[in-house]
Amino acid sequence: MKIYTKTGDKGSTSLLGGARVSKAHLRIEAYGTVDELNSYIGLLRDQPANEQRKDLLKTIQDRLFTLGAELATEPGKDKVVKPDLFDSDVQLLETEMDKMEADLPTLTNFILPGGHQSVSYAHIARCVCRRAERISVALGETEPVAEIVTQYLNRLSDFLFVLGRKMAQDLEAEEVKWEPRKK
Repeated sequence: MKIYTKTGDKGSTSLLGGARVSKAHLRIEAYGTVDELNSYIGLLRDQPANEQRKDLLKTIQDRLFTLGAELATEPGKDKVVKPDLFDSDVQLLETEMDKMEADLPTLTNFILPGGHQSVSYAHIARCVCRRAERISVALGETEPVAEIVTQYLNRLSDFLFVLGRKMAQDLEAEEVKWEPRKK
């Protein structure tokens, strides 16, 4: 099978279920942003600082493929065979955050992204995750979107923030606190 089909040459693509939509459709933007996020999670997984978290990050990548399939499915096509997201997927993120936070100092300020290149990747992933969440919420205002999609993305962005903090700690990198300018 060839990777190119030429069916999208005029700016449309197929959803799971068969409907063709514009490549500029909000649904395509939503799962395209999830795909971008998945690439950043892969970059995080490849960081030496995350050697002990590789399996967890791969699991998150797997769940993002599942989430992308959910977003790529034509509304009302309930018979499309695809994997499901579960509440336990959200719970896993919460459990892992709790474990990481147990070793972190209490957060008293906003933190500026950066401090180490690997940590910066976590912050970029967090921002892309928030964008995916915003687009999914916007899509949900006009078409059905499973509640667990936005719930998972919301929790994942929190996870990525905590992961960035944990990576900074592991790398002995400074967390740069935001201190607003005084008048």
